[in-house]
Amino acid sequence: MTSHPQKSSLGYILKGYPRISETFISNEILLLEKLGFTMRLFPMRLPRESFSHASVKEIKARVDYLPTELFADFFRLLRPNIFLAAKRPQTFRKTIVAASRGISKGKELATLKHLLQAGYLTNEHLEKDPGVAQLHGHFAHSPTSVTMFASLLSGIPFSFTAHAKDIYTSDREKLRKKITQARFVVTCTRHNAEYLRTIAGDCPTPIYCIYHGIDLNLFQQAIAESTTHAPYSILTVARMTQKKGLPTIYRALAELQKKGIAFQHTLIGDGDDREKILGLISSLGLEENCRWLGTQTHDEVLRHFKNSDLFVLGCEIAKNGDRDGIPNVLVESLAMGVPALSTTVSAIPEILIDGKTGITVPPSQPGQLATAMLRILTDQQLRHRLITGGQELVKDQFDNSRWIQELAGIFRRHNVHFQ
Repeated sequence: MTSHPQKSSLGYILKGYPRISETFISNEILLLEKLGFTMRLFPMRLPRESFSHASVKEIKARVDYLPTELFADFFRLLRPNIFLAAKRPQTFRKTIVAASRGISKGKELATLKHLLQAGYLTNEHLEKDPGVAQLHGHFAHSPTSVTMFASLLSGIPFSFTAHAKDIYTSDREKLRKKITQARFVVTCTRHNAEYLRTIAGDCPTPIYCIYHGIDLNLFQQAIAESTTHAPYSILTVARMTQKKGLPTIYRALAELQKKGIAFQHTLIGDGDDREKILGLISSLGLEENCRWLGTQTHDEVLRHFKNSDLFVLGCEIAKNGDRDGIPNVLVESLAMGVPALSTTVSAIPEILIDGKTGITVPPSQPGQLATAMLRILTDQQLRHRLITGGQELVKDQFDNSRWIQELAGIFRRHNVHFQ
C-alpha cells in the first residue's frame, strides 16, 4: 500500500513570483517558513524583472509555475483537465457551473483560463503531491479565482489576502462569493477590512487586518536628522500608474521651481505611464531638477532614502477605482527618519497621521502639495516632530515579524494540520 505524506504544507497561488514591487509577499513567505510552515508556491506568471531582492534567495519553498497564456498554453492546460474530468466528472461539472455563474461580459476567456489553470494545478500538483493542507490566494482577483476553483476541484480549503486594486476594481458580487466560500480573508489595512465587511454583509467568514509591516532590523541604522538646507533632496518610489498621482507631484515641483526653491527630485519605479510622465517632466521644464532611475533593488532604494530630506507620493483614486492601501514605501520612509507627505486617499491616514507622523493633503491638488513640501523642508520643529512620531509609530505598529506571527496564528486556528 502506498502511503501519502501527511498534509502539512501551505500552498500560495501568486500572480507572479518573484516581483520587485511585492517585497511584502516574499518577506511573508520567508517569515512563515522561519515559523515552521512548509510552503509551496504556484505563481501564474514568471518574474517581470531579471533580478530579485536578496530575501528571495533565502526562501526554501518549491516553486511550480502554472501555464500562463490561454491560447499559447491551451493544450498544456487542456490535457490535465480532461484527465481530471474523467476521474471526477461530478466535481468537475459542479466547478464548471460555479465558474459560469455571473461571468461578466468580456471576462469569459479570463474565467476559462482561471478554471483551466485550477484544473492543471489540481491534477499535476495537488493530486500527485497530496501534502498541501490549505490553499491561499494572494490578491483577490485572478489568483483567488484560480485558488477558489482549485479548492472546489480538490476539496482542499482555501483563504485569500486582498490588497488594493484587486479589491476596488473587482465586481462586488464576485468578491462576496469568494469571501463566502473562503475559510477566512486577510487584508492589509483597516480601511480595506471595513470595505470588505460591507461587501460580505451577513456572511460569517472572518476578515482580518494584517499590516504588511517591514523588517525593523533593516532600519536600525536610520538616523533621524531634522536639519535640512537647499538644495533639498526629494524622493518618490512608485510605479508609473495613475493611482500614484505622479503628475500632481511634478506640477507641485514646478511651483517650487517658480518660487526659486533649489531641489533635486528622484523617481524610482517604472510602469505603463512612463512616456506620459517623462513628457510631463520635460513640458514643465523640470529636466535639470528631476531624474528618473527606473526600477531598482531594495538595497538601492534604501540608499536613496538615507540621502533624502522628504519622501512624497501623490496617491489618488484612478478612473477604474484602483487606489493604494498603505504603500510599503511610506512605512519604510518613516522608519528611515525621512518625513513623508501624501494624500488622504484610502488607508494612507492610518500611517500618516496628519501633523504627528506625516502630512496629508487632498489628492490632485498640486498647490497644496507644494505648500506642504516647502513646510516640511523648512520648518525644523515640524520635521523633528514628524520624524520622531513616524519612527515610534512604525516601531509600535508595523513590525512585520509581529504581524506574520499573528498571520501564522490565524492559519493554525483555521487548519488543524498547522497546529
